[in-house]
Amino acid sequence: MQPIHTLHDFFVRTGAEVRAYHLGRRAESCSLETLAEFEAGELPWPYPWQSQARISLVFRLGDVSDPLIWFLALPLDEQGQLVPASRDAFLQRLLETLGRSVQQVGRSEPDESIENRMKDNPLAFTPSLHFQAMLHARASHDMGKPASPHLEPVEAYLSGQQVLDWRALGLQGLADFAVRLDEEASRELAGQLSALPNEVFTSLCYCLEHVDIPDTLALAIQDRGESAAADGKIEAFCACVRAISGAAMAGEWFDTLLEDSNACGPDLLAAMAGRGWRHLEHAERLPRFLTRLAETPQADFAAVARDLAVIPRLRLPVLMALREAAPDSAIGRRLAGLGH
Repeated sequence: MQPIHTLHDFFVRTGAEVRAYHLGRRAESCSLETLAEFEAGELPWPYPWQSQARISLVFRLGDVSDPLIWFLALPLDEQGQLVPASRDAFLQRLLETLGRSVQQVGRSEPDESIENRMKDNPLAFTPSLHFQAMLHARASHDMGKPASPHLEPVEAYLSGQQVLDWRALGLQGLADFAVRLDEEASRELAGQLSALPNEVFTSLCYCLEHVDIPDTLALAIQDRGESAAADGKIEAFCACVRAISGAAMAGEWFDTLLEDSNACGPDLLAAMAGRGWRHLEHAERLPRFLTRLAETPQADFAAVARDLAVIPRLRLPVLMALREAAPDSAIGRRLAGLGH
């Protein structure tokens, strides 16, 4: 019998029905092939967050009807590769608990032993409520299950077909709406955005940041964001920047914002780096972003630059931009202050 060295091995051996999800920068599907290659040291984690591979494993064992969910934050080295010691220790404790009954889990062995392993697991973490809602929406959709009962009133409210008290809308309904957003619903939503209360709009944006959206909807969100910026509503403005990160046109708005030194506060730059990192993979935009980051005293330049440099597709461009910065530039002065 082959030994179990990785999480992927464990699920293969137990015969579990398992789905993996990224929970670092966005809540989105992760292929099991990616997990296997990452654990084998063949692949850096594609979407690291704060030097961790944050992942959710949603699995069903044997005849058990309700899936179990693990939230794991696996430590990464500075090149985005797995630091395996903590993962190995977790697997060892898990296997010691199950003994020789790995293949019988979910059949003759109760699942409490697996769930209990997460209670004292140093790798476990608790995602934010928005991440939890988006994971539930994605997993239900991927498994062919119906959306939560909260979706119907959200659809009626956002389409303008029914007047409801917005305070009765559930976060899970907004997440289900975002995951199931199609072209027609996007058009309807774009026409309703300007009338939404700030509380609903901001919560919706925090869900939309996890999905790809068409440019028509993104432009409507941009309009609302520019109005929020003019009114000094920083949270709503940054929520808009995060929400359009899944649109093709986001880079153009980023360029406009980065040209305006008054717009580039630490919250905006964090929103761009955290959710719009794909749009920083650009020969001119990335150095401009790093320059604005360096020029912003309240921003943690080292932390944000380091976090971006762990993303595989950004690692070399970030390092090159830092290396090529003139000593008397904003980036050069920041690096000098760090002792480089």
